[in-house]
Amino acid sequence: MLYFKISMRVLFVMAPIILTTTSMVAADWPQMAGPNRNNISDETGLARSWPEGGPHVLWTVSLGVGFGSPSVKDGKVYLLDRPDDKMDVLRCFNLETGKELWNFPYDAPGGVSYEGSRTAPTIDGNRIYFVGVHGHFHCLDLETHKPLWSKNIRADFGEETPGWGVAQAPSIYKDLVIVAPQAPDAYVVAYNKETGELVWKSPTLGSLGYSTPVILTLCGVDQAVMVTAGDVGVSGVSLEDGSVLWQYENWHCKIPIPYATALPDDRLFITGGYGAGSAMIQLRLMDGKFVVTELYKTDECGSQIQQPILFEDHLYVNSNSNEREDGLMCLTLDGKVKWKTRDSRIKWFSTTFERGPLLLADGLIFDLDGKKGTLHLIEPSPSEYKELAQVSILSGKQIWSPMALSQGKLVVRSQTEIKCLDVKQP
Repeated sequence: MLYFKISMRVLFVMAPIILTTTSMVAADWPQMAGPNRNNISDETGLARSWPEGGPHVLWTVSLGVGFGSPSVKDGKVYLLDRPDDKMDVLRCFNLETGKELWNFPYDAPGGVSYEGSRTAPTIDGNRIYFVGVHGHFHCLDLETHKPLWSKNIRADFGEETPGWGVAQAPSIYKDLVIVAPQAPDAYVVAYNKETGELVWKSPTLGSLGYSTPVILTLCGVDQAVMVTAGDVGVSGVSLEDGSVLWQYENWHCKIPIPYATALPDDRLFITGGYGAGSAMIQLRLMDGKFVVTELYKTDECGSQIQQPILFEDHLYVNSNSNEREDGLMCLTLDGKVKWKTRDSRIKWFSTTFERGPLLLADGLIFDLDGKKGTLHLIEPSPSEYKELAQVSILSGKQIWSPMALSQGKLVVRSQTEIKCLDVKQP
């Protein structure tokens, strides 16, 4: 068993309080971007203002460099860490105290550009699924902490680790677990989640990217939607056999990272950096075949890394990438910009948030600045930017890891540490 010497500051720990009223609804965060993979939580009872100094920091734990985000279930925080360029380590912490309960290390030698972990584990029942930066894919039993099966989603299909590493967050659908190896003859694949047996694989959908499949229901049909590089921008893949249901080819991103955002009326919002901009499409099922209609494209908005958030018929996007810094932006569903924080016409001209993550809960947006480590509490409104509070909470750079929220506790990370904040209403 690997032993970690952890520098941990438990700043304040209260005895767990069992809520006996309906004033707060708490929810797990069992995968990247939350229960529905849209960075939205059903939790209520969150504070709408913060004391001087910000929300109470319950605990802090040191990490290796990286971008792997936390998942939370049943009062435990799971994170895939990478302490050096030789191994990955799945770590499990107590949500209340930050105490490390157990860890699972495995050899994963080799370097990549922008070193470190990449994505969050996915928890399903008593099993946890995670993919490391070199494609190692494990299924662990949460009771025994032992692997039930293991794969390598690149090497198994004759492929090497790409330059920026493997960035995949497994998706669960019925008895399947789905990832995208992005190999020529196995772009998206489904394994039996119990045995690890390969069930189906899709044909080539495009060039190599860094997006992950998202499970959506469009026109009444469950499917995996995949954003890719190259000539094919977005594809829908059958969850029955891996066949291609539809494709949209009029939007291109050379290095795609965000996945498609589902909207009402079978619409999808697609965004990317590197000059790709954004687009909205609509799916229709006619005579048993999918028909894709482009509703609009825009160069006014483009998120290189983070997912947009939908709230009350408006999109909130950190429209930032290598070539642009618009800050937080509010868009109507027909693509009109209502406001953006990097705007000389308003007082928030200097607020860009860089490429930091967004999270929505209880009618509040938590926006973490990717360069400054400042956490902003925002009331979403199409009329104007409404900031309720802010606090400097992390330091360093490239603070791009998605956040997690569970039981009124917000879990955030930088390149060197993970913190848990109490954001409940007192």
